[in-house]
Amino acid sequence: MSDRIEEVREFWNSVADDWDIQVGDDGDSNRRLNSDPVLWNFVGDVRELRILDAGCGTGYLSRKLASQGAIVTAIDLSERMIEIAREKANQNGQNINFHVDNCETMDSLEDNFFNAIVSNYVLMDVPDLENTMRAFNRVLKVNGIAVVVFSHPCFPQSRAIVIEDGESLYRWSFAYFEPQKCVDPPWKHFTSEFIWFHRPLSDYWKAFRNAGFEITDFEEPRITEQQFHLAETEKEIKNAQNRPYSVAFKLQKI
Repeated sequence: MSDRIEEVREFWNSVADDWDIQVGDDGDSNRRLNSDPVLWNFVGDVRELRILDAGCGTGYLSRKLASQGAIVTAIDLSERMIEIAREKANQNGQNINFHVDNCETMDSLEDNFFNAIVSNYVLMDVPDLENTMRAFNRVLKVNGIAVVVFSHPCFPQSRAIVIEDGESLYRWSFAYFEPQKCVDPPWKHFTSEFIWFHRPLSDYWKAFRNAGFEITDFEEPRITEQQFHLAETEKEIKNAQNRPYSVAFKLQKI
């Protein structure tokens, strides 16, 4: 295991219990209000399909996929994340195949096996994007789809300064076009710094194409009126309407 992967694994093990508080059983507010509706639209009907939740964390999305009739395999680099995810699925009586594996290699998974992959806020956390996308392609059946959602690389929320009336300013302490490891300070109830990997949006696009995927859909998720009732405050609605938290791609193996 490379030093970078080991560092990432140790980090996510250390924050796994706090992460479970953050996402719970239904996802955090950004997922519920903004990106989950796009993800489900891109994935479509999952009944009886073999679905891989790549980078499943504590498994909220894995459990939702299983509840909709998918045959779910879920992997994560963090042993503690998988332990929590497995416990929660067992409590629900759900048969989900959870195991520890690295998204960059997926050594435990067969070639040409899955109908679809979902990867929800994961790609900005992998040190090697190119190998990750090649691994995604390898385990998918021909014409299978990958739905990937990740934090918007052009507008990192940890670097946003919010001023009056919801206006946001984004500051860069490095060149946007230069891929690099970033470390952000703790937020909300977390006590550890967060490790992630910045790369420009064009690098993602090229990695998808070079791995053998066709991009069939793209969205910058934002709240719709159908989700307004899920917001706890008017400020949440306003932020979800105005701030670009993430991007979502639908890819197809060709």
